[in-house]
Amino acid sequence: MIRDIEQNTLINNNSPYISIIIATLNASKVIERCLKSIINQTNTNFELILIDGGSTDGTQTLVKKHINDISFFVSEPDSGIYNAWNKALEHAKGDWICFLGADDYFWNNQVLDDLIPHLNNAYSEGIKVVYGQAVKVDKDENVIKIYGKPWSKISWLMKHGMALHHTGIMHHKSLFETHGNFDETFRIAGDYDLLLRELKNGRAKYIEDIRTVGCQIGGLADSSNIQNQMEFAVARKKNGFNNFSWVWWAVYIRALLRRILL
Repeated sequence: MIRDIEQNTLINNNSPYISIIIATLNASKVIERCLKSIINQTNTNFELILIDGGSTDGTQTLVKKHINDISFFVSEPDSGIYNAWNKALEHAKGDWICFLGADDYFWNNQVLDDLIPHLNNAYSEGIKVVYGQAVKVDKDENVIKIYGKPWSKISWLMKHGMALHHTGIMHHKSLFETHGNFDETFRIAGDYDLLLRELKNGRAKYIEDIRTVGCQIGGLADSSNIQNQMEFAVARKKNGFNNFSWVWWAVYIRALLRRILL
């Protein structure tokens, strides 16, 4: 099934149009929470693009319940999340683009409204990446950990293999025009690679007083920390850095010890 709706991409000059992209595969247990958190936003100047990898567990049925709120939907096999996101980018019309996992959700109904002035300020400053706090939760939505540090503290870590928490980050459309789309040879670190293309010489804007998303623990990145680090090393080399740094080794050894001890 393919659904595509042409929409006006700007309501007023002060409210940038936002593309929200979700990739799903057999996500029937969590997809409605994600969709409702988007649909219920007080700011409605956005489009919702959903790329499904051919789910067989009822995900498509749940998505179709909200089809009138979805600008583009397709369900077909893909080669992974970065392939799905790249498909979505072909249809994205937003000034800013945000990626959510099916098990993620906007923290409250005012997230987009709260972000708008910061997005406008970032654009005026030539900044293409804006992020707030991401909250890791368990299946009952109990808070486990809060991610989010000022750019001044994380910029050097970014270059040494510590990624920004990608869910909920706002990417200006010009980032993709300048650097291209996601590298589909990556399984986990494609978002790190994309951001590194911009942030190895650029800067991001951190909004410390906004919790943007809740992220349910148990995703691919949570269960594959060692593979994360191996792919981060590849991304670092691709972007002109040495594969390994002392920070990379510290994180890799910690991940290895966790696997051995658990």
